[in-house]
Amino acid sequence: MRIRTIFILLIAIGFTSCSIEKLYTMKQRSKVHSYEQIDFHDLMNRYVSKEQPDIGEIEGIYSVSMILYKKGKGILSSTEKEKIAERKENYMQVAILKDANGADREYIEVPLDKKFLPSYSIRGEFSRMADANILIYKHLESRGKTSSYTFTFDRTKDILEGVRKENNGQFEYTWQLTYVKLQPKQAGSSRK
Repeated sequence: MRIRTIFILLIAIGFTSCSIEKLYTMKQRSKVHSYEQIDFHDLMNRYVSKEQPDIGEIEGIYSVSMILYKKGKGILSSTEKEKIAERKENYMQVAILKDANGADREYIEVPLDKKFLPSYSIRGEFSRMADANILIYKHLESRGKTSSYTFTFDRTKDILEGVRKENNGQFEYTWQLTYVKLQPKQAGSSRK
């Protein structure tokens, strides 16, 4: 009798955990997202359907760091000073994937900070300029706002570096983003 009760209890727990997972998935699908969504299958289709990667391709998984510089005159100062207002080292990992579907973007950026989601938000778009080493990055923010950065790509070190400047009249702010490629590593990369 006791074994039977334990067996029934284990089955009930199994059904409950399955239904909780199913409820979570259904809730996530019906949720209204402020960013374009991409699911795991679409990610894999984009990855598998692509052609052989070129040498120096920016596609991969990156660790992102940010430095915010603030430049301006102090309240009682006549000289202009620049200081670091904020610094975040390796604060996020992102995947940059070629977007064969997008007409106005070549690559999409998907944050990898959460796991086991039914869909992933596209948070950035990269487009190449005439020079293959210069890219324009559009960071997608909430409520339809965007921020634009100019990026350069160092193929030998697998590093993307971007800059954005903004002036509010009193201070000039400069955001510097550094993306260091974690995967896949280039065959001839000098970084170890």
